[in-house]
Amino acid sequence: MTVVTYFKKKGCYNRNTENKFLSSKVILLMKHEDIVMRLSNVPLFKGLSYPELEPFVQIAQTRFYKHKMYVFMQEDQLDRVFFIHSGKVKIYRTDFSGKEQIISILEPGEMFPHAGFFRHGKYPAHAEVLEDSYLIVIPIDKFEEILISYPELCIKIFKVLGEKIVDLQGRLEAQVLHNTYEQIILLLIRLCKSNGEKNEQGYKLTTQFTNRELANMIGTSRETVSRTINQLKKKEYVLPDDDGFYLLNDEALKQELFY
Repeated sequence: MTVVTYFKKKGCYNRNTENKFLSSKVILLMKHEDIVMRLSNVPLFKGLSYPELEPFVQIAQTRFYKHKMYVFMQEDQLDRVFFIHSGKVKIYRTDFSGKEQIISILEPGEMFPHAGFFRHGKYPAHAEVLEDSYLIVIPIDKFEEILISYPELCIKIFKVLGEKIVDLQGRLEAQVLHNTYEQIILLLIRLCKSNGEKNEQGYKLTTQFTNRELANMIGTSRETVSRTINQLKKKEYVLPDDDGFYLLNDEALKQELFY
């Protein structure tokens, strides 16, 4: 029995009923296709064919989070991994006194937490939504079951985790070997890659960071960041555009480290 026949037998069929049903069906199809498209663009899944990707799509769910909502909090039970379809998410840790350390600002196509695979425990940080976001959610236990059948995907995961380790080593090196002025410059250079778009002059940051947020990324004060940014603005290495997004001359910033 078709859906149309069912509604006709119930005596409640009309053109509006059909349109509503077809519209809802299109929405469901679009959601499935959106998940396929987004996951296929995630570095972890790039290169997988549609049949290889389908098992992950089958266990994935979409969730909508409004601005300022928490996806999870530090020390919550770790049971899911997330992929950003749209929006932005801030990952940060807090100490016993409530002091915040921002780890990263994640954008569409990125996954979190990277510490979620092959371990049981708790989330190592908070995940707060910076703007209305759609997230793709996959339970870790089901994800790991599928991974067993895809050794090449396990290798990709190890590569992603390896890149994160190298990034963390670079941050530690910056704190140990460089003064605060140089640390802020290194932070801006790093943000070019993680939260920037390439243009003719260098990079445009796609997220508007406050001086407080930049300070919380490297453990310094807002005033110190403000002074440094103003110095870099005078040299025209950092300039705001008409919408308030920073335009960064990454080559000039790199040269600044040697003077």
